[in-house]
Amino acid sequence: MDANLIAPFITSVQHVFSTMFQLPVEVGDPSIKNTNHCSHDVSAIIGMSGEFLGNVVLSMPTDTAIAVVALFTGEKLDTDSDDFADAVGEIINMICGSAKASFQRKNVSISVPSVVIGPNHRVTGQSDIPCVLIPGTTDCGELVLEVAIRPASSEAAAA
Repeated sequence: MDANLIAPFITSVQHVFSTMFQLPVEVGDPSIKNTNHCSHDVSAIIGMSGEFLGNVVLSMPTDTAIAVVALFTGEKLDTDSDDFADAVGEIINMICGSAKASFQRKNVSISVPSVVIGPNHRVTGQSDIPCVLIPGTTDCGELVLEVAIRPASSEAAAA
């Protein structure tokens, strides 16, 4: 996978967490993901279409997600709350929106986010797109950004 496609997401997750939550993210070494299981129990998913295809997942342990959402909303929300899922979805939306802005002059769209909460869930993307795991550490705990995107063929981009 092209590092130029991954770098905007690394920059974006650091920017969103530091500006929105005053929570610096220490990014670890990216690696290739070899399973469909998400890294943690709370995952927000956004699809990408246009000149780039694929999906991006922000996955966090439940305790980390609760702490980050509390920083975002100003209150501790239960994971069963619709507001909790909406907040987690908005976090991935901000990350992907910021990363998308760096793909200047490209026709790229992002989907409405989906959020999955629970142990051992899976997110299955396109089999022809490798997924890069970008681990991060914050004062609230761990997170992983899973980026699986590639340039679309010229025919798909035109459609």
